Amino acid sequence: MDRNTLTWTGLAAIALALVLLLAFEGNATADRPIHTTALVDTSGCVFLTVYEGKDLDSSFVLATPAPVLQAETGGLRWLVQAQAEDGGYGAGSHSRQDIRDPHAVSTDPATTAMVAMSLMRLGNLPDSGTYGHQLGRATEYLLVHVEKAPKDAINITDLQGTQIQVKLGANIDVALTAQYLSNLAAKLESGTSFHLRVMRALNTCVGMIQRGQNSDGSQRGDGWAGVLQSSFAANALESAKAQGAQVDSTSLELARDFQKANFDVSSGSAVTERAAGITLYAVSSSTRSSAKQAREAKERVRQAKREGRLQDDDEMSVKALEEAGYSRSEAEKLNTAVQVYDAAKVQSQDANVVTGFGNNGGEEFLSFLQTGESLVIGKDDGWRSWYQQTSGRLVDIQNPDGSWNGHHCITSPVFCTATALLILSINNDIEHLLAQGAVEYDAK
Repeated sequence: MDRNTLTWTGLAAIALALVLLLAFEGNATADRPIHTTALVDTSGCVFLTVYEGKDLDSSFVLATPAPVLQAETGGLRWLVQAQAEDGGYGAGSHSRQDIRDPHAVSTDPATTAMVAMSLMRLGNLPDSGTYGHQLGRATEYLLVHVEKAPKDAINITDLQGTQIQVKLGANIDVALTAQYLSNLAAKLESGTSFHLRVMRALNTCVGMIQRGQNSDGSQRGDGWAGVLQSSFAANALESAKAQGAQVDSTSLELARDFQKANFDVSSGSAVTERAAGITLYAVSSSTRSSAKQAREAKERVRQAKREGRLQDDDEMSVKALEEAGYSRSEAEKLNTAVQVYDAAKVQSQDANVVTGFGNNGGEEFLSFLQTGESLVIGKDDGWRSWYQQTSGRLVDIQNPDGSWNGHHCITSPVFCTATALLILSINNDIEHLLAQGAVEYDAK
């Protein structure tokens, strides 16, 4: 490539970047600008990014409605005041769910991790942002718990009987902490001492999750809705792998397979034995754990059609995936993921399924979060209508003091407020979530 060609290639790339930047800024609000990823490398050649992904238009990134911004502000103000002296947050014990005062309960890593993820998604880092100080203290709390845990442990705390553990699983603390550390690592400068500390802690959590895995891919210590604990463990392994953590591929595949097995494609129904009999918990978990693979399969098939290896009217199938370059076993696995994802995502948004008990507990909030993140990771256009409906529902049920609480099962206002804020601010994390589901292939 000569100098003139390089020059024109570079100019074309810059022009494309400016066009996309203007398109995304059109979806920003004065309160919440949309940030984009650079589209040009130092050699002047265009490369694929999560925003330049094929068939993705700028309308995928939604502006945050004013009522949602107001709800987030109230929720954040309530949440930061709930922080304990040790930097952590607590949901309280299952045996004393009547205690709603956040300062009258013991802190626990699971609840602290959920709060930390919500603070970060709403624009804070441990050393920056309006609530960066609070996030820094929560992060230190989690890191110390990980660093002090015994080497052969499968959880990072010896605290037992919390609301979150009883309902989700005895080892939920390490799964949620690993998810937070993965999200945090993605936002830190690589190679710094703090980044290295976070990665060491993340690898410790990954080891615990993998040691705590049953032969069927589920996690030991099932709670009332144990499928959710196993789902969050699978999500954590997937996110940790994306950050370069030491994730065993077999463990990750087992975890994904267990979640996909909670939806029977042939009958079109959820398998709810380990989901407390609740369809929503099973289908939201199945959707989340199949989203990345479903997106990979669909994007590879589209690429094969562009390259002429498949006809435009060829449907998704094992044969089509083989033509797209997969082995038979890989094609079968990915085709199953597509079937599970497409069927489960519909059920997870069905009005009768969403209604559940007729009111919301913390498990419902978690299921809504799983569904929303699944749709973004899967680069699914259905995410827009989901967000509009779900954010409106959450705004309507917010308490006057800015908090949210569950009406059954997980009732903790701290845990429920953190989860509600994660749902409302999911569009802040579009870039990060899309990157988790990104498929590496050469642009043609």
